[in-house]
Amino acid sequence: MSRIGNKPVEIPSGVSCTITKSTIVVKGPKGELTYSYNPKLEVVQEGNTIVINRPDDQRIYRSLHGLTRTLISNMVVGVSTGFKKSLELVGVGYRAALKGGNLEMTLGFSHPVIFTPPQGVTVEVEGQTKIHVSGSDRQQVGEVAAKIRFFRRPEPYKGKGVRYAGEKIRMKAGKSGKKK
Repeated sequence: MSRIGNKPVEIPSGVSCTITKSTIVVKGPKGELTYSYNPKLEVVQEGNTIVINRPDDQRIYRSLHGLTRTLISNMVVGVSTGFKKSLELVGVGYRAALKGGNLEMTLGFSHPVIFTPPQGVTVEVEGQTKIHVSGSDRQQVGEVAAKIRFFRRPEPYKGKGVRYAGEKIRMKAGKSGKKK
């Protein structure tokens, strides 16, 4: 029995949903998102809530039940309030700046790293060492933050690199010198 799939999705004011045979379109102040779900699942809007029902208790429908409910809930939250991920640059000389619509980072390479965010995702720089990625699509925001982090992942000896805000890096002990 899916506990997540049985919970109804609350629709806040200012958000509208259009449900067809196998797609749902959610519109709000932060944008518009579309999701194609399995047509065997039944998605019904009842007043200010959306309820997802499954045809039977087969394993595939039990797994899709909770997944579909969570993705629709993320769409509703995304178009109403949005999602945000924060990154930190740690290291001497590591810094970021916005030039035009591109993010330009100095990460210890012989050249600056330039990243162009996709449409629907905004990147902001606070100071020179904090990067905020925000947008209405949770999956896309997480993917952009992971791509930025991948340019220089935190290394385990000094902890230098791009890390998520609040991320703890497991540090390794360096080489110990010869004892005489």
